[in-house]
Amino acid sequence: QGQLVESGGGLVQAGGSLRLSCAASGRTFSSYVMGWFRQAPGKEREFVAAISWSGGSTYYADSVKGRFTISRDNAKNTMYLQMNVLKPEDTAVYYCNAMEGWGATNTTDFASWGQGTQVAVSS
Repeated sequence: QGQLVESGGGLVQAGGSLRLSCAASGRTFSSYVMGWFRQAPGKEREFVAAISWSGGSTYYADSVKGRFTISRDNAKNTMYLQMNVLKPEDTAVYYCNAMEGWGATNTTDFASWGQGTQVAVSS
């Protein structure tokens, strides 16, 4: 079983930026399409963005397209989410995990969900 540790969240004003990190261990990180998810209070967890094995291709949820950028560093077993022009509706706990495959919005058996990192955007 792998392990995933998210970090980098915080409180920011609308229009601001944050960069999240996801440190992976216990599995061959570069063998997986990786993704970010988020869960707002009272809502189900939703897909945010995903990145291919090498990092050369990405796809995003419509709600974050053009504002968020996903990237990865396989040498460091780490994935990132650069979030710009943040909006109050981006407030959520952000999680990372491995995707079921390219183009998927659900996860595969890489690791249990981590604790996530809280992002709060004030208006």
